Amino acid sequence: MSKAKISRQVAALLFLAGVAVFLGCATASSGTKANPRRVIDLNGTWQIAQGGMDSMPESFGHEVPVPGLVDMAEPAFEEVGFKSEKRQAFWYRRTFTVEGGIPATAILKINKAKYGTKVFLNGEVVGEHLPCFTPALLDVKKLLKGDGQENELVVRLGANRESVPEGRPAGWDFEKYKYIPGIYDNVELILCGRGHIANVQTVPDISAGKVKVVTEIQWPEKKGRATVNYEITEARTGNQVGGLKQSNAAFEPGRTTKLDVEIPIESCRLWSPEDPFLYELKVNSGGDEVRVRFGMRSFRFDPKTRRAVLNGKPYYMRGTNVCVYRFFEDDSRGDKPWRKEWVRRLHQKFKSMHWNSIRYCIGFPPEIWYEVADEEGFLIQDEFPIWLLDEAPEKPTTEKIIPEYTEWMRERWNHACVVIWDAQNESRTPDTGKALQAVRGLDLSNRPWENGWAEPQNPTDFVESHPYLFIRSWYSDNPFRLKEVAGMSGEPHLQEKQKALGVPVVINEYAWLWLTRDGNPTCLTDKVYKSLLGDDSTPAQRFRLYARYLAALTEFWRAHRQCAGVLHFCGLTYSRPGDKPRPEGGATSDHFIDLENLTFEPSFERYVRDAFSPVGIMVDFWNEEAVAGDERELKVFVINDLYEDWKGTVELRILRGRREEVARQSRPCTVEALGREVLSFKVKFPAETGRYRLAAQLLSQGERPIRSMRDFRIIANDQ
Repeated sequence: MSKAKISRQVAALLFLAGVAVFLGCATASSGTKANPRRVIDLNGTWQIAQGGMDSMPESFGHEVPVPGLVDMAEPAFEEVGFKSEKRQAFWYRRTFTVEGGIPATAILKINKAKYGTKVFLNGEVVGEHLPCFTPALLDVKKLLKGDGQENELVVRLGANRESVPEGRPAGWDFEKYKYIPGIYDNVELILCGRGHIANVQTVPDISAGKVKVVTEIQWPEKKGRATVNYEITEARTGNQVGGLKQSNAAFEPGRTTKLDVEIPIESCRLWSPEDPFLYELKVNSGGDEVRVRFGMRSFRFDPKTRRAVLNGKPYYMRGTNVCVYRFFEDDSRGDKPWRKEWVRRLHQKFKSMHWNSIRYCIGFPPEIWYEVADEEGFLIQDEFPIWLLDEAPEKPTTEKIIPEYTEWMRERWNHACVVIWDAQNESRTPDTGKALQAVRGLDLSNRPWENGWAEPQNPTDFVESHPYLFIRSWYSDNPFRLKEVAGMSGEPHLQEKQKALGVPVVINEYAWLWLTRDGNPTCLTDKVYKSLLGDDSTPAQRFRLYARYLAALTEFWRAHRQCAGVLHFCGLTYSRPGDKPRPEGGATSDHFIDLENLTFEPSFERYVRDAFSPVGIMVDFWNEEAVAGDERELKVFVINDLYEDWKGTVELRILRGRREEVARQSRPCTVEALGREVLSFKVKFPAETGRYRLAAQLLSQGERPIRSMRDFRIIANDQ
């Protein structure tokens, strides 16, 4: 695809964005008072039926919640999520009324639906929207009835992933079993007068304490002028902290006009995970009004230091992943993804683990998740659902990806939490690189991009690393042992194409030690646990080993400071038996033992939480055995992710069993802000054989101890 053709395609997409067709009405200079924006919520209980693609069902005998998925229908349909001879499509139906007349602009917005959307209003076709992960914005002005008359809205969805045309992203996942269709995000009707505000982009300038606002306004068939008002308030208090009036702005018929202003913010307060302070911008064109929330923050990667930089300062990313499309097929999912209070509690639980970052992995959750992440304070790596490796059955093409990337960015770029555009996962395709280069200039905040296992496209981007050390048991008779970590440098492994520009690295998957929520191996880890614990291990033994090994690997990758971030996999996904190969068998899992109450498995919470502590510790000891009476020097790493110095005590103990202390030594330690110290301890191992634990811990007044632990055996000299 030529660069010229790509440029023309992007230009066309920008012209069409907002989807409102320019409708004839009087110019602003006529003095006619415009109606404000009115949004009619179309969420709730809809009727639903199954059938063919080309003919609307005669009756709708089931009900389903919107937003939600088809598997929530009552009575239930059979074989949902699979290709089935029972249907080609699902048809959603509801009725609604609009009080008063229909204004100049009427747009139906379906935030997210899959697989392929076709909309009918009052028996007539409105239009189609094939993308499964970005909003459909459809002009319904000509077909919409007002004055309290009943409107019938019907939405047809393809019944399975194969309904999506070839070359377009459809969300293939090697570890998904079911592809459940549904309208899985909000549906609303947007009504407004002339001067429809199609999009607003906020671009914070934290050094100057002001925000640039780019507003796209669509005007009807005649030329006109209008006054556009801007007002900025604190989101929580409503106190006004900035404003501006743009008078006599000129608009051309049949074109989208971009207005560009800069607004100073009084006593500007920055947004960060530690202080997620939000502002609200109100833009009023006279006939339309839009409100968007934003945060004053900047984010980039420094190619020299290979660190993330938040608000001008180095920032270490510690976090997890959410695979919401896998969670969609979890038996315990229910309506949880659409309950904002549950989503908030989930993010608060993540905060309790010292996490400041989340990768929304291989797919986008509903809009409320981003609202919560803004409010609770997380850096979001927003990953578009493309995962190909070298063998996926779908092959998205550049020209099909570009429109979807464009819609994605326009929907998401005001969220303070979204700091990274992630083009794809573990794929070597050139198409995502071409597509992201075509659209990256649309984001005036210039967020960094990540491009899976393909080449990074800019020196200020970064690459992902997935050092799955224990994967060796999956394909080899020579299983990985934790003692091998002693010979590793701390430099994360990269694919060849990822090395092209020498950009920073974020580890956002590692370990390969998953257990189901009931403590059984997944289909990818059964051989791992047999090699480590034998054939007769218990769930309790497996949970404990998983937690201790995951904590140890987290400590290792963080302590060596060779990457900009460490994100564990996985904070939320499905959990299902691993007694069959993937995709039917469960391949990964999370750590919850009670999803409704968001209770973590205790060993995971105990050990892994410490491993992610902002001031962290790692005892550099990896042996499974030590010789009785042996003497050696052990290193203890202490890292500080904070912006202030840390002072305290580092203590190293040897315990027999779990609690009997047989040796202890300690020393004071000071670690500079964002720094690291490596302390050496001379250790003499006990003369008595048996099982022991080496426990290093950080002690600071008023703070709970932070621990790093290793289990080992003392063996006799003659062994």
